[in-house]
Parts: sequence; C-alpha cells; structure tokens
Amino acid sequence: MKVCILGLGYIGLPSALLFASKGLEVHGVDIDLELLHKLSNQLLPFREPGLEELFTNVIETETFTFSPEPCNADAFIISVPTPMDKDNRADLSFVKTAAIMICPFLKKGNLVVLESTVPPKTVDEVLTPLLSATGLHIGEELFIAHSPERVIPGDLLREMVENDRIIGGINQESAEKAANLYRHFVKGKIHLTDAITSEMVKLMENTYRDVNIALANEFALIAEKEKFNIWEAISLANQHPRVNILNPGPGVGGHCIAVDPWFIVEKAPDQAKLIRKARCINEKMPYFIAEKIANIVNQIPDPVISLLGLTYKADVDDMRESPSLKVLQLLKEIPVSVKVFDPILGKQVLDEQVNSLEDVLKDTDCCVILTNHTLFKEIDFKKYLNNFRTKNILDTRNSINSCGLAEDGFAVYQLGVS
Repeated sequence: MKVCILGLGYIGLPSALLFASKGLEVHGVDIDLELLHKLSNQLLPFREPGLEELFTNVIETETFTFSPEPCNADAFIISVPTPMDKDNRADLSFVKTAAIMICPFLKKGNLVVLESTVPPKTVDEVLTPLLSATGLHIGEELFIAHSPERVIPGDLLREMVENDRIIGGINQESAEKAANLYRHFVKGKIHLTDAITSEMVKLMENTYRDVNIALANEFALIAEKEKFNIWEAISLANQHPRVNILNPGPGVGGHCIAVDPWFIVEKAPDQAKLIRKARCINEKMPYFIAEKIANIVNQIPDPVISLLGLTYKADVDDMRESPSLKVLQLLKEIPVSVKVFDPILGKQVLDEQVNSLEDVLKDTDCCVILTNHTLFKEIDFKKYLNNFRTKNILDTRNSINSCGLAEDGFAVYQLGVS
C-alpha cells in the first residue's frame, strides 16, 4: 500500500514516519523547499522525543520519500496548516491547494483523508466539491474522510499511537477505509462517525480547554483585585472530586487552543457567545502582563526587562501563537529595553534574544518568567544576585520557589497574587 501525505509539518511528518515504520510506502509532499532540503540532509525541522530515531530508521529502509509534488498512491492524507486570517476566520487556502494538487493523481478506489483542523462542514462544502472535479463518483469510487490529530507537543509520537482516533467519513465505507489505514499504527480505539461530527469534536476539545483557561485567568484578575492567592485557591478548589480548574498564565498559545475556537465562532457567531468571550479574555492576558511589568519598573530610569521563555508551553520548541511574542511586542512599544532567553529553541529567531541566563539577567530591572520550562523552575536566583540592577521578578506561571528571595532583596510578583 502506498500513502501520499501532503504537508510535512508538526503532524504530517510524524504521521508519514509512523506509516513508513509499519512497512507502508510513503511519499511526503511539501512546497517548503527549505524544509525538503533539511530532510535531504537528514535534519528535522523541529524537535520531538523519538522523532529523530524514527526518521533515521525509515530513511535506512527507504520506505519514505519526499518532494514538492504528489504521486500516484492508494491513500492521500492532507495535513496542511489552517491559519486564521485577520478577521479570525479560517484560511483554507492550503487545504484547497492540496486538494487541487492531488486531483490529477486520483483514481478509482482511492481514499482521501483530511487531517487538518477545519471549521465544520469543510469536508462537505469545500473538499468534496474540489475532488469532484476528478469525475470519480464520490463515496463509491473515491472515498473521503476527516480524521483530526489529537496530540500534545512533547509527547506527540506516543499519543499518535496510543490515543483514540476519531474518523468521520462522508459515508460508512469511507470511514471504514480510513480506519483500516490508521490501524497500521494506531493502538487506541478508533471511533467512526460522520465528517462534520469529526470536525466538531476536534474544535470542541480545544475550546473546552480554552474556556477553562479563560475561567482561570478571570479568577486570577479577580484575585489581584480582591487580594488573595489564586494558585492556592485553585489548588484547594481542585480538591473537590468534580472540579478541575486549569492554571492561569500570560495568555494561550499553540496552533490549536488559540485558534480552533474561532472556527466555531465563524460558523455560528450568534450561538458561540461564551466561546467568543473566553477567546477575548485569553487574548487580553498579554496586555495585562505587559501593563503589570510597566507598573513594576515605572519609577526606574531606562529600565531593562528580561523575558524568560519564547515558546508557548514548557519544554517544547513551538512558538506558534505564543503569548510571549505578544508581551515582547507590547513592551517594545513603550520606552524599555528588552532581552529574551529561551534555552529550548536552540536557534536565534529574534534580535532581542541572548544565549545564556547570565546574559539575559545582566543589568536587568525586572525578570519575567513567561514560559515554565523545567530549567527556569530550577533557577537559583541568589546565584545571580549581582546580575540584577534592580531585583524585581515577575512569575506569570507560579514556576519558581520564591522562599527566601525577599531576604536577599528581591521583590517577587506573581500573576494572581496581590
């Protein structure tokens, strides 16, 4: 069996490697020539536990090839980005381009699976009409399904294999054919449904988390006004067997949680009122953090701010929709100097980046922890006492142990603590 996968990003590439590791012939397609050049030189575009070993193995067995163009195959998987446009609507241009690219290669009996996260009815109203141009009878000669990824960066490969899989077909035979394809590596239970339900399940999962985080962030803002410790309050509230409040923070990042709820709002704006409100709360958090920083240093001449963390979550190198980037942008709009350090990235992506903890803390007036990387949790700030010009620390993640820091002259501020 041969599989052609369009899009070799955070989901498409691991999927391709997992299929290839099970003996299927896999051809990957991506229009990013720089990415293909990296793969040709056996370099991966991002880090993920186990991915490098898997890549090396399939290259050695010659079960994985890649190029900018599709080829004939038995199954085609579309795993391309679906970013938001400036109006918070889904940009489906990559999905449309991928569908048009594979049309000349489709033949009777083929399966097309859309893995990209999309608004409801995308399969029915966008993908299927484009594939109808082949002249093949949809649902009888050409089978179409949607199967969203449901994984977390940092544990991606294990979750792709072990998590349950949702597969929504345009008809029962399409769903069953897709299920048979994914059974090559999926060990979790495979649930069959229709396409629109599959599309909505993915959006609902991420919206649930976004709304919960918005609730936690709103609680944090209330805590600052009413003067109690939100972290202690959440910990105690979560002792209740039916309560699970997530943690507040400087905002919500990642391609999924920060984006997917808007796809529901797009399709049902009059009904998705809570979803819209939650998104707005979370999108305002970087503004609140930037204002908090400005207030901490407002009496300091020419203040220097040190930001710890650029990625959107702990111990992954993914910066997509990271609230740290928004905080940085907002700080650059006021008269402060900003330095940034993120040990997980391993590459220079911004002019403000420095290469070590020593450099980022040198002559700083306020150190701000934006991402709770393990390394940051382990910082002994007393060792860097002389690096600080003014000993201010703002912890937006409840990441550090502030015990004893006041004795050394540090003023430690926390999100959600008055």
